[in-house]
Amino acid sequence: MHRALIAAAVVVAGVAFAQTQVGAPIDPQRSERCAVRVAIALTGKSPSAAVLSSPNPQLEVDALLQTPEFRERFSRFINATFNDTPGASSVDDAAYHLTKYVLANDKPWKHVFVGPYDVTMAGDQVVVKEDPNGLGYFRSKAWLLRYAGNEENGVKLQTAYRMLNNTTGLKLTAAVQTPGVDFTVTGRQSASCRGCHFDGWFALDRLASVLTRKVKTGDTVSFAPPTAGPQPLLGTTISDDKELLTALVESATFDFRVCRLAFQFLYGRNELSCEGPTFDRCVDTWRATGTIQSALRTVAMDPAYCQ
Repeated sequence: MHRALIAAAVVVAGVAFAQTQVGAPIDPQRSERCAVRVAIALTGKSPSAAVLSSPNPQLEVDALLQTPEFRERFSRFINATFNDTPGASSVDDAAYHLTKYVLANDKPWKHVFVGPYDVTMAGDQVVVKEDPNGLGYFRSKAWLLRYAGNEENGVKLQTAYRMLNNTTGLKLTAAVQTPGVDFTVTGRQSASCRGCHFDGWFALDRLASVLTRKVKTGDTVSFAPPTAGPQPLLGTTISDDKELLTALVESATFDFRVCRLAFQFLYGRNELSCEGPTFDRCVDTWRATGTIQSALRTVAMDPAYCQ
């Protein structure tokens, strides 16, 4: 091919590539589609006049991440992701309230899980209070009662599972009570059950053994200190719920969960294999900043998001 033609081809290819980059000029129709996608994904609402008139709507992502609409939409998304059903009352949805508080106050994302807070009632309002004995929302009374479970010996398997699910995304299917099947601790040590309950990194019985125990007296439920003592878990020795959750949020699995949440929120699905480079950038940015907004920004600002 003639050198002039090669040069022209390179220029054309360069222009086409530049038009896919954030900050580069894009055609009006693509700009409008991008504005709609970004605004609805982040806020659940149609784009404002400012976003709609922007030649590069992805440059509006930072502003959209600061809006009350985004905080409300993302908090509802987290609550629906972390719980199978809505709570019986608003205070039961502690993840919603603490997520909204963390976003509004520019707190690190890990504070949702290990921050010094309590989600409680003040009159007829749900409030987030700073509490040196708090542990994200996991020590909030309503949440503890919601996921205390019904094990006769007070072992809180459901609590342990929810902690794992919320921090790492682990999903397990509970066995159904079946006549003739032993679901006691001894029965859970059988070959068909012990894989989830006693072996592997997510051994539910061993994790639950470091949590407080449920004590039911009549209609009253309280929680007693654990009695099993420190356990070798997650590559370290765990003594209580705080050490357990701290180990979880410091793990690479938690980093992965953060960016998977970003993809699920923005795309409505998990990341694809071809999106690996974007996912890796998300993880790097998240680790550097510690905010969920930075993870969301990385994905929403990627050129591919508006293609």
